[in-house]
Amino acid sequence: MSALTLTGVRKRFGDHDVLRGVDLVIEPHEVVVLIGASGSGKSTLLRTINLIERVDDGQIFLGGTDITDPGINPDRVRSRIGVVFQHFNLFPHLRVIDNITLAARRVHRQRPAAARARALELLETLGLAQKAREFPDRLSGGQQQRVAIVRAILTDPELLLLDEITSALDPQLVGEVLDLVRDLKRRGSTILMATHEMAFAREVADRIVFMHEGRILEQGTPEQVFDAPVHPETAAFLEREGRSRGA
Repeated sequence: MSALTLTGVRKRFGDHDVLRGVDLVIEPHEVVVLIGASGSGKSTLLRTINLIERVDDGQIFLGGTDITDPGINPDRVRSRIGVVFQHFNLFPHLRVIDNITLAARRVHRQRPAAARARALELLETLGLAQKAREFPDRLSGGQQQRVAIVRAILTDPELLLLDEITSALDPQLVGEVLDLVRDLKRRGSTILMATHEMAFAREVADRIVFMHEGRILEQGTPEQVFDAPVHPETAAFLEREGRSRGA
């Protein structure tokens, strides 16, 4: 069974069609990277999968569950998905350890001691164990983003959604966050992520999906999409990205 299946997904805001019939299938343990210009629909697509935005048409299946069914419980769906956005969204009044374990304790009903032990184990692997009792404003941006990722993966979600997780970071902090994503790939996580880091996308993705004006225009292996794009829109986007980053 596929980890995620989208069929004919459409989303409109006012008179603007943001998603215009998106079909996508993601297999378990696959890393799929969304690329495309700002406004192409990448973030909206991720938000519909996490039910932050309801689709206007089409279906989304998480495993075998139709999560676009009007009778679905959104909180139960979200408990199966880990999400990290470009802004860290850590609770400023909670210490790092409490930020990380909150959902595990409140939503997944894990025993506090077990959730804490697992959180400390993950923080230790990232060299952040000494920050467990700190408040978020005492951490660098890269550290906060890594804490946000630990929070998302603590409960072993079926699917991990990462939305431009490096765009709010200073360039020197990007590498440490991307190293964590590399590690998640090695661990076999199922990941759908949007990024403007083309070199990283080439390295980590099993499949690249290029979105253009609310549609998936092209998809394939990194070699296929980056080295031999079929559509002129894909080639033009990659050329612009290369120029903007001095490639």
